[in-house]
Amino acid sequence: MHACAVMQSPLTYKKINNMTVSRQQLSPQGPSFSRFIAGYWRLADWNMSAQQCLGFLTEHLELGVTSIDHADIYGDYRVEKLFGDALALQPSLRSEMEIVSKCGIKLVSPARADHRLNHYDTSSAHIIASVDNSLGNLRTDYLDLLLIHRPDPLMNVDDIATAFDSLKRAGKVRHFGVSNFTSSQCALLQSRLDEPLVTNQVELSPANLSVLHDGTLDYCQQYHMAPMIWSALGGGQLFTNGDARFQRIREVLVEVGKQHNGASPDQIVYAWIMKHPSRPLPLIGSGNITRYHTALAAESIELDRQQWFSIWRAATGHDVP
Repeated sequence: MHACAVMQSPLTYKKINNMTVSRQQLSPQGPSFSRFIAGYWRLADWNMSAQQCLGFLTEHLELGVTSIDHADIYGDYRVEKLFGDALALQPSLRSEMEIVSKCGIKLVSPARADHRLNHYDTSSAHIIASVDNSLGNLRTDYLDLLLIHRPDPLMNVDDIATAFDSLKRAGKVRHFGVSNFTSSQCALLQSRLDEPLVTNQVELSPANLSVLHDGTLDYCQQYHMAPMIWSALGGGQLFTNGDARFQRIREVLVEVGKQHNGASPDQIVYAWIMKHPSRPLPLIGSGNITRYHTALAAESIELDRQQWFSIWRAATGHDVP
């Protein structure tokens, strides 16, 4: 069933270096997360030792970024174990964070010899097995949030509901959500669940506007699900792609930044995303703590509607109808 009560949860804050980092509930019955989320997708590429990873983890926890995004497949199935090895050096930190993982994708990999081709598997057996594997790799007894990573054409929502119920009763997962689901796919899965889905993790940036117009964020707002946002900076294309469209977007980001005391283009992008009334929580997918300081400062930037739409216009190449 859907949770339809309007959420009026207060924000709480942690201060560091005169910076305030807000927290918010993902949904009326969902967990409290930091407004920015640490994305560990590329951890295997950061070439950190366990001690270095622990140092980085400690730094962003001190900034108030306590929500951490993982998936079973990240880093060719290696990232969760790398993170767990770091956490094992200081297990007490587990109580200071919220860990997200995702499952449902099976990739061809030396780590998974039985995968003959990339495919999806949202069967109850795979979901439960994936969670058990993630818990072992992450060195934790529970996940704060589990997401189905991609909608599966063979998705049997009754089977998923069975897995969710089993994991909840066993204390292995506290909350559930989805990733990259359309509004109709969210509604289908929700129709079989006793508890509300708490988020949909989707792509949104000036480089990709689709969820603004296909009903995805409308659904989030209707059912008070704050979406998690991946690729908020367009995978870097917003700053590196030489196409005319991206050059146009960059020019507008710089101009809007000048109107906000010289804010950087990436800060303006984060502010543009967080302007949406669905209350998005952007992921920061970097192992550089300076990027966190830059991103968190964006929370104090309030774009007006004309500034927001100037970025939308640059991205679409046309005025509103």
